[in-house]
Amino acid sequence: MIRVAVSGINAVDNPGPGVGIAKGIRESGLEVEIYGLAYDSMDPGIYMKWLFSRSFIMPYPSEGEEVFLQRLLYIKHNYGLDVLVSALDAELPLLIKAADRLQTYGIRTFLPTYEQFKLRAKDRLPEVAERIGVKVPETRVVSSYEELVKATNDLGFPVMVKGIFYKAKKAYNVGEATAHFNEIVSEWGYPVIVQKVVQGEEMNVVGLGDGEGGHYGLVAIKKLWITSLGKIWTGVTVHNENLLKATERFVGEFKWRGGFEFECIVSGEDIYLIEINPRFPAWVYFSAGVGVNLPARLLKAALGLDVERDWDYEAGKLYVRYTDDLVADMAMFQSIVLKGEV
Repeated sequence: MIRVAVSGINAVDNPGPGVGIAKGIRESGLEVEIYGLAYDSMDPGIYMKWLFSRSFIMPYPSEGEEVFLQRLLYIKHNYGLDVLVSALDAELPLLIKAADRLQTYGIRTFLPTYEQFKLRAKDRLPEVAERIGVKVPETRVVSSYEELVKATNDLGFPVMVKGIFYKAKKAYNVGEATAHFNEIVSEWGYPVIVQKVVQGEEMNVVGLGDGEGGHYGLVAIKKLWITSLGKIWTGVTVHNENLLKATERFVGEFKWRGGFEFECIVSGEDIYLIEINPRFPAWVYFSAGVGVNLPARLLKAALGLDVERDWDYEAGKLYVRYTDDLVADMAMFQSIVLKGEV
């Protein structure tokens, strides 16, 4: 029995990837027991008893490496833990730093390096794009109102106003740009990215790099419908050769290790790089649904097993996210609140 812990089980309106990862691992063909790692007692994954045999409340990564690792070691000592699959950006710096230490405790991971992780910063995207032969929308990095106004004058409206790591809002005038600027600074600090809006089709690729310049599979989709928070609600698989080749160049150039999402806008022959996520996206179960089970392959890679490399999926497969209802015993909620586990 392989015991796997998966984070990011907050399957809410802004869902984490954990539930999709767990579903893929459940279909891996391996004998597994899956634990859910949560940060809130109301995370829906806690109550999905058919998917997670146990769930645990974790300390926030901001509390420090030692506290976080002690919680993992508690789980390891009391219930067994062989592999940790991290699904949240906030955890990754801590876990990347602690990966060797976790290995000595018998907890395996399959994570990017810290240098790879830093590529997710939006001010690094021009460098990445140049090295792999794609474009980025015209961009300004600003740290004041004066720079914001100058950037919008240079670029023209509409523009995207983005945090360096999180948040992206479209602005159609100076007032909206200023409001988004203030909101992002108050939450994430400086600098702020101002970017020209590029017209085209929004396409994303989910993949799993092997750390040596190759990969264990890619799946590309076109967004059909997104939520107000920018999350994919409906998508369709596509075979855009330019996009897939650009993604392979990215993996090869940076020797990416672990799961990732490559977000782009495709306009004719032009590929514009919008974002790199250093972990699987919330829609990752789509890969399993079209025969390229990336969560299962990540588990095998972490365990040092032979991993499939075929990725011949069918274009035109539809992905639809939906809401559901859960009914659970109040005792589960009481246990997770009082004991931190259920």
